[in-house]
Amino acid sequence: MKHEDVLRHVTTPLVNPAFAPMVPRFTDREYLNIVYRTDAEALRAVVPEPLQIEEPLVRFEVMKMGDVSGYGPYTESGQAIPVTFDGERGEYLHSMYLDNFPATASGREVAAYPKTIGAPNLYVDNGALVGTLDYGTLRVATATMGYKHFALDPAEAKAQITVPTFMLKIIPGYDGAPRVMELVRTEITDVVVKEAWTGPARLQLFEHVLAPLADLPVREIVSASHIITDLTLAPVTPVHDYLKGAQR
Repeated sequence: MKHEDVLRHVTTPLVNPAFAPMVPRFTDREYLNIVYRTDAEALRAVVPEPLQIEEPLVRFEVMKMGDVSGYGPYTESGQAIPVTFDGERGEYLHSMYLDNFPATASGREVAAYPKTIGAPNLYVDNGALVGTLDYGTLRVATATMGYKHFALDPAEAKAQITVPTFMLKIIPGYDGAPRVMELVRTEITDVVVKEAWTGPARLQLFEHVLAPLADLPVREIVSASHIITDLTLAPVTPVHDYLKGAQR
């Protein structure tokens, strides 16, 4: 393979790349979102500066991807933390667990999503929308919400899922020291809200050393939503370089 041919690739293996070189479009992405109050000290221990925390809140999410160009259907779950950066309100992505390796590899390599492999699920059971997350054979999260109890304003639903998102991009060098260490920003674009609902909800988190969602314990359920959308993810933009100690 010639030098110029190598330069045309975005990931390895060269003859069987881990993910498709494209910007995926998400069709019929179904969200279960539960916002809960947690311990402020626990949040301060995991949210990196220069992000700021105003309230001790966490959003637990399960997302069932009905169809994704380049990846196909899959399910994802994780935790996002409301923060501010330079006066802009957004969310810091704390953890994400997927059942699709190409989407996991792409999210980490191309962007900076904190993705790892897990076994999330989203389904309806006896009048309740149920979201679960297993790590290996063990359950680490169970969320339930009344199924389509009350309509949610589509504008409010769109506002919930289009807040700016902040993540850490960390790439080690060959000596183990960080070669890239940046805070990056992205957002969801081209959103079409197809359905939006709210209702009562509950959330249980179970302790696991390799999936420590319960380190941000549930103290009070604040709100819940069930949203079905089409959307696209915007490219990431670096906003703070930890190695240079200055914002870009």
